[in-house]
Amino acid sequence: MRNGLFSPYICTSKNTRMILPIVAYGDPVLTKEAEDIQSDYPGLSALIDNMWETMYHASGVGLAAPQIGRSIRLFVVDASPFAEEGEDDYELLKDFKKVFINPIILEERGKPWSMEEGCLSIPDVREEVSRPEELTIEYYDEHWQLKEEVYSGLAARVIQHEYDHIEGVLFTEKIKPLRKRLIKGRLGAISRGDIQVSYPMKFPKAK
Repeated sequence: MRNGLFSPYICTSKNTRMILPIVAYGDPVLTKEAEDIQSDYPGLSALIDNMWETMYHASGVGLAAPQIGRSIRLFVVDASPFAEEGEDDYELLKDFKKVFINPIILEERGKPWSMEEGCLSIPDVREEVSRPEELTIEYYDEHWQLKEEVYSGLAARVIQHEYDHIEGVLFTEKIKPLRKRLIKGRLGAISRGDIQVSYPMKFPKAK
């Protein structure tokens, strides 16, 4: 659905939370390294609530602030949709819902492994991306408590994907050159808004 058919913001019934338009591929904010914020960042709590609302409306498992046009080091993840009973990481993933503020990946290690990834800013494009299997990350949570934690597997991958966003890197930069050439036309169509999507988006090259 074209951008012009959407209201830029959609009110919800949950304490006036807002569903925000997600910035599409081609917008410069997605390729810019984001900046740290302070605990007194204006409207931070409401922004986080709106990011959750926006992410869930779009059926995502993660959303970074640059994807809603804010070039700040903030992202949210909820990896519970990946939880499958019987899997080794079920107990972690079933309740894995976190806010990451000013995160720093201190170390990535382990054998790289590939998995198909997608992105709310790049609808209907999924490609194999290789990432290290484990990481150590330092960040502030929504209560401004400093954390240092180790993650592996799917939890690590979701974090790595969203962390790339605040570094100004899209997953399409990590795929093989041939695959990137093959999807060039689709990426251009996304930038122009020549796609059907079920959630509000902002297209940088829409006419």
